[in-house]
Amino acid sequence: MTFGLPAKNSGMSSSSSSIEVVLVVVVVVVVVVVVVVVVVVVVAIVEVVVVAVVLVVVVVVVVLVVVVVVVILVLVVVVVVVVVVVVVVVVVVVKVVVVATL
Repeated sequence: MTFGLPAKNSGMSSSSSSIEVVLVVVVVVVVVVVVVVVVVVVVAIVEVVVVAVVLVVVVVVVVLVVVVVVVILVLVVVVVVVVVVVVVVVVVVVKVVVVATL
């Protein structure tokens, strides 16, 4: 009887240790899954932020290029108008001088 009692206790101890091993494995698996989910979420958030920043930079660069092109076009138009006005004034003055001298 006394020999059977420790055997029963050691059997319970073995069953208890296997439950502990299962619990440790479950805890490790849960921790690994939580860490993986957190890493995936953080990577997704960082990716969205990086894409947003890149889009903002691209939009700003495009707007600046458009503004520069518009300013250059306005300056070209102003120069052309000034040249045309000067040519017309010179032609009118030359005609008046020619007519006055004749």
